[in-house]
Amino acid sequence: MSDFTLNASVRNDLGKGASRRLRRENLQVPAIIYGGEQAPQPISVEKAAFYKAIEDETFFSSVLNLVVDGKKQQVVVRDLQRHPYKPLVTHADFLRVDATHEITIRVPLHVVGEEKSKGIKDEGGELHILSNEIEISCLPKDLPDFLEVDIAEVTLGTTLHLSDLKVPAGVTLVELSHGADHDNAVLTISKPKVRGEDAEGEEGEGEEGEGAAE
Repeated sequence: MSDFTLNASVRNDLGKGASRRLRRENLQVPAIIYGGEQAPQPISVEKAAFYKAIEDETFFSSVLNLVVDGKKQQVVVRDLQRHPYKPLVTHADFLRVDATHEITIRVPLHVVGEEKSKGIKDEGGELHILSNEIEISCLPKDLPDFLEVDIAEVTLGTTLHLSDLKVPAGVTLVELSHGADHDNAVLTISKPKVRGEDAEGEEGEGEEGEGAAE
């Protein structure tokens, strides 16, 4: 599990105007902490450290140490609101976590073994990733930075589903907990489509249609 620590302070000046002023000063990011038995708490997070942290993929699937006016809380990122066209985060939502309660969170899916894959290297297939993130449930101590799937032995025409993933001890795949009907596909190795063949097929269908009409 990655280790991220961010410094923040309680935000007493609330409202959209206050948030805009905070962003104009360019030193803090408006945010809120909620969840647990405590009331929601508006805060402002140190911008430089925050922007550096969000460049790391694992930031979004980690339990973070959020130090608010000297008091440490453990949280996960629940949502980031971004400016529609500028590379700016306008607001962040953090959820408090309890070591004794499971959390539900989405983690990245990392595909390895592509350069050795039988279906790609030996059989000329193409890899199609159908899901880049997987929703899991676990205790904070068991939270992985990502899930990994090795496709070195996967052959052409194969589709891997959630049930094919190996997950660490203590981790549950949320979709599978809803039943077998939720065993969604996560990736497939299929034969590449040939554009020329597709075009010829469409042209042939058109000619048959014209002949039938005549």
